[in-house]
Amino acid sequence: MAGDDIETRDHWWWRPGWRPGRSFYTWHFLVDDQPEVHDLVARMRPDLDDVAILDPIPPQWLHMTTQGVGFADEVGEEELAAIGAAVSERVAGLGSIRVTLGPVVADAEGVHLPVRPVEAVAAARRLVREAIAEVWGQGRVPEAAEGFRPHVSLAYVNTSGVPLAPLREMLGRHADAVPVTLSCIALIDLNRDEGYRWRTVLTSPLSLRTA
Repeated sequence: MAGDDIETRDHWWWRPGWRPGRSFYTWHFLVDDQPEVHDLVARMRPDLDDVAILDPIPPQWLHMTTQGVGFADEVGEEELAAIGAAVSERVAGLGSIRVTLGPVVADAEGVHLPVRPVEAVAAARRLVREAIAEVWGQGRVPEAAEGFRPHVSLAYVNTSGVPLAPLREMLGRHADAVPVTLSCIALIDLNRDEGYRWRTVLTSPLSLRTA
């Protein structure tokens, strides 16, 4: 848990399978249309900018990591389309998800806004996993089903071995939490050569549109 971390860990190490130029298909909840989140980040940004060990995330790249699919060079176009269709069908009956983001916390690899309550977001993730399993089989669904901690990161740590206590003390003066309504989930093609950047492949609404 975040409270157990006492020192930072560089977030930008190359995780298994990643290399420059390679991208990854994944499902994220995006928050680029949430003015409350952007207002909160704007209030915090001067403090985040002043911490040398942090790389603040530009507002347009804020996101809630949800469920991976696979590296883009290992997923066929027909497979991706089938997964996208299966996810869209499943989530269309969920309805919009209302959650609260914050207050801000720091863990070993970054600063983030926790999602509360987690149940509705976790339920959406389960539907995404079921859709991937429908296309590929349960054994090929990536990432663990358990241990999901939805959050929106605000900055990533770029240095290992720095005590976390001063950072947490600084963040203690930011106690705000903001309400957010999630109305869709996005399939993105994610690259991390210059921080996390992506193109949106598909957006799946959580509610069926009515005429």
